[in-house]
Amino acid sequence: MGPLESQRVVIEGLPVVRMCEAQVVDKIFGDLSAGRGGWIVTANLDFMQRASEDPGARDLYSGADLIVADGAPLLWAARLMGCPLPERVAGSDLVWVLAERAALENRSLYLLGGDGEDASAAAEELRRRFPRLKIAGVSSPWLSLPPTAAELAAVCEEVVAAQPDLVYAGFGSPKQELVIEALRSDLPSAWLMGCGISLGFVAGTVPRAPRWMQKSGVEWVHRMWTEPRRLGPRYMRNIPYAIRLLWNARSRES
Repeated sequence: MGPLESQRVVIEGLPVVRMCEAQVVDKIFGDLSAGRGGWIVTANLDFMQRASEDPGARDLYSGADLIVADGAPLLWAARLMGCPLPERVAGSDLVWVLAERAALENRSLYLLGGDGEDASAAAEELRRRFPRLKIAGVSSPWLSLPPTAAELAAVCEEVVAAQPDLVYAGFGSPKQELVIEALRSDLPSAWLMGCGISLGFVAGTVPRAPRWMQKSGVEWVHRMWTEPRRLGPRYMRNIPYAIRLLWNARSRES
């Protein structure tokens, strides 16, 4: 068992790594320096519910090199299981932290997906915040769910031609993971991350919850308040699942 495997806790069949944000960033950039790429999944409650109900989704997520806990319920479940995680590692924070480190290390970033002009606006904001950051490319193609072979081929051709060190894919799950799965074999030296709505956060088109809500585990309340029609039904499905998740974690620990 390697060092990473020994630091994982299995939640709903997914091996979640027991690392803080700084360790995750060091891992990614250490691998980049060694010429190794990888794939990080920032799993929240919605990911966990999908993985628990759909074996195909669970297999898809399990193909990632790192799965981190992007959600307070995952931290609570791990604690109940007697394997506490050090902190939440949110994709909406990693998009900033990885870009900052990439600027410091002369690395390049490709922004893929997002709604409307979010990817382009996010690229401009990241350049403004980190002037040394190299933006390898920006594209926001429309993709089916699941994406067709032709759609994936077109995306892969464009992104691979740019040869980025990092790729953010913001299509929502599981579409973004299907795109990453198609990309990774042709970008063996790059790290790829599905970032969901985070390009909208960076662009400023989607408001993020206040910091106190993020830290207290109720950021989802803010998201549902700002997008009730789209997110209300999802969170109403997530709440009963969260109760089952915590009950199962408590039963497993005892």
